[in-house]
Amino acid sequence: MLRPGPAQAGMIGALSVVLAGCATRVPTPSQTPAPPVTIVAPAPVAPTPAPVSPVDPIVELIAVSTLHFEAGERELQLGHLTSAKAEFNRALEILLESPPGGRTEPRLRAHFDRLVERISAYEVAALAEGDGFVEQRQETSGLDEILAITTFDVPAPTAQTAQAVAADLEAIVHDIDIPLNAKVLSFVELFTGRLKSFLEEGLSRGVQYLPMIQSIFRAEGLPLDLAYVPLVESAFKPTALSRAKAKGIWQFMRGTALENGLRHDWYIDERAEPEKATRAAAKYLKTLHEMFDGDWHLALASYNGGPGRVQRAIKRSGRTDFWKLAATSRYLPRETRDYVPLILAAIVIARNPAMYGFEIQPVEPLRYETVALARAIDLRRVAEWVGMPVQTIQELNPELRRWTTPVHATEYELKVPSGTADIVQARLTQADPAELAPLNWHTVRKGETLLSIAKKLKVSRTDLAEANYLSPRAMLRAGQRLVIPRAPALLVATRPEAPSPVVVEASTEPAAVVAVSTPATEGPRPQPVPVTYRVKRGDTLSSIARLYRTTVAALKTWNRLRSNSIQVGQRLTIFTTHAQTAATN
Repeated sequence: MLRPGPAQAGMIGALSVVLAGCATRVPTPSQTPAPPVTIVAPAPVAPTPAPVSPVDPIVELIAVSTLHFEAGERELQLGHLTSAKAEFNRALEILLESPPGGRTEPRLRAHFDRLVERISAYEVAALAEGDGFVEQRQETSGLDEILAITTFDVPAPTAQTAQAVAADLEAIVHDIDIPLNAKVLSFVELFTGRLKSFLEEGLSRGVQYLPMIQSIFRAEGLPLDLAYVPLVESAFKPTALSRAKAKGIWQFMRGTALENGLRHDWYIDERAEPEKATRAAAKYLKTLHEMFDGDWHLALASYNGGPGRVQRAIKRSGRTDFWKLAATSRYLPRETRDYVPLILAAIVIARNPAMYGFEIQPVEPLRYETVALARAIDLRRVAEWVGMPVQTIQELNPELRRWTTPVHATEYELKVPSGTADIVQARLTQADPAELAPLNWHTVRKGETLLSIAKKLKVSRTDLAEANYLSPRAMLRAGQRLVIPRAPALLVATRPEAPSPVVVEASTEPAAVVAVSTPATEGPRPQPVPVTYRVKRGDTLSSIARLYRTTVAALKTWNRLRSNSIQVGQRLTIFTTHAQTAATN
């Protein structure tokens, strides 16, 4: 039931009086009727506004913190580690700097702990996939894909295919002999049927490399038809890796690559660099051509199976014609017997793709400039400087096996997107050299060996040796510096409320760490202790961050630093779960 307001109550009262008076005095017919009563409707009453709920500052803090965390996730996906660190730092700092404190108010504490766990999970992923030393992912080689199909299903050529190829060979002059036989026709049938999309993608990708390959082959006097060998070998994928560990668009095995002038070490694999690999392929194909007296079919067979195997097959069979050798399974393996007709069928289609119903969508080549590097640099840092995903920098430099340029190289030419070389050069001159690549170093002590260091630091002895261009059995000398193939700390160190700082003298050599015990605290996490570090000659924020297993961004936040500059004798506050100090030599 609705309760009337004051104005309505007054009006109802007045009407009651009038109506009561009318009820007691009944007018006679001779009486003059009373004038009509005008009733004025009451003015509408504004509804009472609903009470406004007060803004919960804790909910707002959590929302703002979450926005920074999500921004950090987006930056991490692009490979922008510095920006990701800054956003992750900010997500935690917003909680730590709030009046309640990140570890006091229950909801903030729960959100804080949840963020730390999620950030730690990203760090674990970075250690496994993108720490600068894990080798980049590879793609399946084209030949492996083809052989997986041809082993079980090679269609017989139709009359239509045979007629089309015959007409094509009459119309187009090839600089390598292509016989019109059932084997070649069967693979043309396969390429125009089940493998059509594979070949279309390969041809589209190859558009960016063919002018370069043809230019090199023309200069070396090689048949230009051979420029299409990578179409079968790798589908023109620079990072293609076969089951047999052949790599690059030309699918070189490591030994053959080294014999033909390609570099292969812990940091670089030039088999994946298209131009360098093409020059090596031209050299190798010329060698094979001469070895088999100008027979390109035998040369191609040996490119796949190895010249020794083909020579032994010729010696055993007494046959010098590839097609006679391939007519039986006695002398050559199936892959090699199929390889030559596969290449020839691919050449036929590649020279006249429209005739076979292929639609080529050219992949434009990446435009680039080069920057000379005197020091190692993390590719993710370059990507951040130029505002592009790290994948772009990797695609421009496929020879780099890892996320960093060579550590011990005196100079390295890094490719960067067109128009960004000046930006990179300027940032190189401004940046602290110690921060260009997130590397961990170890100074060899007397009596230490590669094996003992590897066990102590929990890394592979082979990796440790190769990362430093050493033999696994190399002797070490005291004072020698080794780069440790292990990821640096990726993320922010946390800073809950803690007691007053204590001064700890420390060296920047992180080899022998002594933990200072602190009182036990309740809760699932150890409480970080603030320590004061006194800067020594040669220190950088990066070296101090490595010592305390934190980040430069965290050091700058804790000490309100606006740049990376520090002075000898300057005191820095560091929050750590263990007050660390290193034994001096």
